[in-house]
Amino acid sequence: MTDRSTQFWDRVAERYAARPIKDVAAYDAMLTDAASWLSSTDTVLEIGCGTGGTAIRLAPHVAHWRATDGSAEMIRIACSKAAPANLAFVVAEAEHAFEGAPFDVICAFLVLHLVPDMPATLRAIHQHMKTGGLLISKTYCFRDMNFAMRRLAIPALQLAGLIPHFAVLRAEQLRRAMVAAGFVIEASHVFGSNQHAHYIVARKLAQ
Repeated sequence: MTDRSTQFWDRVAERYAARPIKDVAAYDAMLTDAASWLSSTDTVLEIGCGTGGTAIRLAPHVAHWRATDGSAEMIRIACSKAAPANLAFVVAEAEHAFEGAPFDVICAFLVLHLVPDMPATLRAIHQHMKTGGLLISKTYCFRDMNFAMRRLAIPALQLAGLIPHFAVLRAEQLRRAMVAAGFVIEASHVFGSNQHAHYIVARKLAQ
């Protein structure tokens, strides 16, 4: 993330932590699917963990979970929560989060559209993953939204400082970037009514 982005997330961290999940059933379905790809022997890295709710839910399924975020305030809130003993919260930007590599699984929930250079981040994820390892991700693809949302509402909200700046991606663009980074997409879903939040599981194959 850029300094501007980090400052945004530090500023909104308390409000973000207090915000209820909009679609609990969809969130739970995503977690159930993500857990089905995990093993009790896995070492996992999560980039952009926010206030840690997803990490806390999924960490019991693996050997070790390293949850990172560029916002110190997000990590402070995450560390205040009751968490499994195998879960570590660390302040680290996505591009500098790979201490302890290689990992069996790397998770990126609602973060790939926020990083400064998504193709470079995907290449780094691929590089720091074991052969056969998994990328489990969920990404907003705002370019597939209708014109009014994409060209009017989102810029207005960004100008008001209510949402961060992000890459405006198409779903197909996201998929192509993953394949270009060396991944094979194994599963893709949309959970709930938000058709622009794409959940993708991709694997690093032997070269």
